[in-house]
Amino acid sequence: MKKVITFGEIMLRLSPPGYLRFSQASSFDVVYGGGESNVAVSLANYGIPVDFVTRLPKNDIGECALMELRKRGVNTDNIIFGGDRLGIYFLETGAVSRGSKVVYDRAHSAISEIKPGMINWEEVFEGAGWFHWTGITPAISQSAADVCLEALKVADKMGVTISTDLNYRAKLWKYGGDREKIMTELTSYCDIILGNEEDAEKHFGIHPEGLDVHKDGHNVKAEAFLSVCKQMMKKFPKAKKVITTLRGSISASHNTWAGVLWDGSKMYETRQYQITHIVDRVGGGDSFMGGLIYGLLQYPDDDQNALDFAVAASCLKHTIKGDANLVTVDEVEKLMGGDASGRVSR
Repeated sequence: MKKVITFGEIMLRLSPPGYLRFSQASSFDVVYGGGESNVAVSLANYGIPVDFVTRLPKNDIGECALMELRKRGVNTDNIIFGGDRLGIYFLETGAVSRGSKVVYDRAHSAISEIKPGMINWEEVFEGAGWFHWTGITPAISQSAADVCLEALKVADKMGVTISTDLNYRAKLWKYGGDREKIMTELTSYCDIILGNEEDAEKHFGIHPEGLDVHKDGHNVKAEAFLSVCKQMMKKFPKAKKVITTLRGSISASHNTWAGVLWDGSKMYETRQYQITHIVDRVGGGDSFMGGLIYGLLQYPDDDQNALDFAVAASCLKHTIKGDANLVTVDEVEKLMGGDASGRVSR
């Protein structure tokens, strides 16, 4: 099987233990993760050859991030080094009616200062069949957006399938870039587009018809997103599939979870999962994307099965502490088959 390439930033995550607030913390738990690296870890767990491409500082913290990737089976041969620091984010985990909080400390990170020409993309994509990026990378800095475009042009020229998770982040896009213009150009190269209603609205001004997410957030209907999928495919004619996750937020601890996929003529919908005791929802979308890429590669003629795999995989991620989804294909398929008992496997 041809390898998958992901490109983006991996960060140091610092979290107060358990459900403590920042003001209560006397120590922080350490995790390494980021949107595109999380996807890479998922794929490696499923046995897919995958490379993660980024820029890391040549110091002990950069080495720790590198070791974490290698430990999970992700190839790191195309990572470049430079800059002074790894980006950091602080996570306060919410519970019940108190939502989680994220504070970023990623200004002047190694990848924010990456420049076109630093990575030989022709070499990176040699033997690759898939390239994945997210809307987080171009939000970091103009130069990161430029390198993302550089990668997309080469991937497109070499016939590589391209996917994106639009991933709007309100606390990013601080450098003054024209978000809609940048994201429109980058997304125009994509074959597979994943995004929720906020992503479509914030990046492209596309709204679901007949749905106010803030009022109806706990009762999200798949039909409301058909209009979004159609508008997205009209705006991006290269796209073969538009996918969205359907998260109903009953509380910080209880979400509903499902997904829909539009292939231009038919909408596929999954069952809805009740995730009643969320352990860690960070990386939920990344785990969905990792599962989706795996599913589309393994079941190229069965979009329903691919979508079902993605939703089941990301459902399981909500039970795992940390950014990455550390589950196996067997575990995902067991949940797909209806076994949600959680019984001990002996």
